[in-house]
Amino acid sequence: MKSASSAYITTWYGDIHNDLMGRFRAVKLLVCDVDGVFSDGRIYLGDQGEELKAFHTRDGLGVKALLTAGIEVAVITGRSSNIVQSRMQALGVKHIYQGQHNKAEALTELQANLGIGPEYTASVGDDTPDLALFGGSHLAFSVFDGHPQVQQRAHYVTQQRGGFGAVREIADLLLLSQGLLHQVQESST
Repeated sequence: MKSASSAYITTWYGDIHNDLMGRFRAVKLLVCDVDGVFSDGRIYLGDQGEELKAFHTRDGLGVKALLTAGIEVAVITGRSSNIVQSRMQALGVKHIYQGQHNKAEALTELQANLGIGPEYTASVGDDTPDLALFGGSHLAFSVFDGHPQVQQRAHYVTQQRGGFGAVREIADLLLLSQGLLHQVQESST
């Protein structure tokens, strides 16, 4: 990856303005919604009431890379699910806020607990309840297939859809901006 011009950095995901890369560089905490971000937003229900979700391994690798680089990762979601708890714990995510109807309040509590302010926080969402996260974040991401209101308020819209590598794309960009992408990739091989 190299510079396209003095104002842009060329990445795998296209040219990104230096000002936006500056926002990426500040991130110490990435806060994600789950349904529509880590999954494609669909919920599969069986006859016996069992619930299933699909998660992409690329997103998992992105989360692990961020954690390895010292960037905190958290989820704040309106629903509660044993599946989410299990998946996030398997990835090493320690900050799992489920059943949160006031996402802004949950974010403020998380930031206070970690001692990380909004100026070092990025959030990613796909639908209007996630706009509450954007208000407490220096950097807002929407997934490619996010609601139009979310896309309009985001600083960056991913090229990947929710549940299909959007979190990995965000992880790559955060690590690239902080000069850690190559180091994390080498340590995982």
